[in-house]
Amino acid sequence: MIFLRHPRPDVKDGTCYGRLDLDIHADGHDQIVRAVESTPRVTRILASPALRCRKLALSLAEKNNLEPQFDERLLEMHMGDWEGLLWKDIPREHSEPWLRDPFNLPCPGGESFRQVQLRVVEAMQEVADDTAIVCHAGPIRALQMAWTGITFQQAFAQAPPYAEPIILRPEIPQE
Repeated sequence: MIFLRHPRPDVKDGTCYGRLDLDIHADGHDQIVRAVESTPRVTRILASPALRCRKLALSLAEKNNLEPQFDERLLEMHMGDWEGLLWKDIPREHSEPWLRDPFNLPCPGGESFRQVQLRVVEAMQEVADDTAIVCHAGPIRALQMAWTGITFQQAFAQAPPYAEPIILRPEIPQE
């Protein structure tokens, strides 16, 4: 499967966002062009319905003469009450407890990373190898953890690049 993180969003650095439906930054258009050129032909396109994903999915669909399918299970982690706030403005007495275990603890009014992983793994149950999946960093990391066995810390050590194809498949344990 070919995963592509959406193009760079148009958002102020340091903003907490997940489900915020952001448009793409001005350089996102060039990122889409490069992504379409560098992504091999696919027979299906599955994407998050977020605007920043839709734009890339629709461009890939045009190249491949396909109709993209949008699946809410591919949305980014819901950051709840913190959506749209600058991280520096979130009171530490609220963020510190969550930061100790974001995999299991939901942020206030939002969801935990475990919840993200469960819904994204479910969405991938019947997806073939020749599918392009356009989504967010969170769902890509969640699948890397579920499919390759890396830890939360390893998954978050480096962000998936914007609008670049990433090949990812479930690893089958060797006997």
